Amino acid sequence: MKKKILLFLLFVIIGIQFIRPDRNESVGIVTTNDITQQYRIPADISNILKRSCNDCHSNNTHYPWYTNIQPVGWWMQEHVEDGKRDLNFSEFGTYKPKDQDHAMKEIVEVIEKNEMPLNSYLWMHGEAKLSEEDKAALIDWAKKLRAEIAAVK
Repeated sequence: MKKKILLFLLFVIIGIQFIRPDRNESVGIVTTNDITQQYRIPADISNILKRSCNDCHSNNTHYPWYTNIQPVGWWMQEHVEDGKRDLNFSEFGTYKPKDQDHAMKEIVEVIEKNEMPLNSYLWMHGEAKLSEEDKAALIDWAKKLRAEIAAVK
């Protein structure tokens, strides 16, 4: 009986490897709605966003090898979809000015509270950890961008 259960579980595990989530990849495609096309982003901020934010908050996720193993890939894709629902830098131009302002306000808040990047992301992506200098730069940038957005309203 145990052998049959183990064999069944093995078939299930192998079978789910063929059910893959959609990938969040549009590498090299930058639309006019991308935040970099809407506002001037300093090089240091752009580098921080690429390193620590864009995997979950843009249309360009870099997938590590382990996301090819299910159910890890499903879990990762759910995190990416949740992140994009909250903030998508690739679609920032589609946001109303009040929503852009709110997004920048949220960036300041989550960085000040050390809520982003998520600890679960940092476990496997240590390079994404924000230094105190990174945090200060992002907060300063978000506040300046809020002022720029308010001036456009």
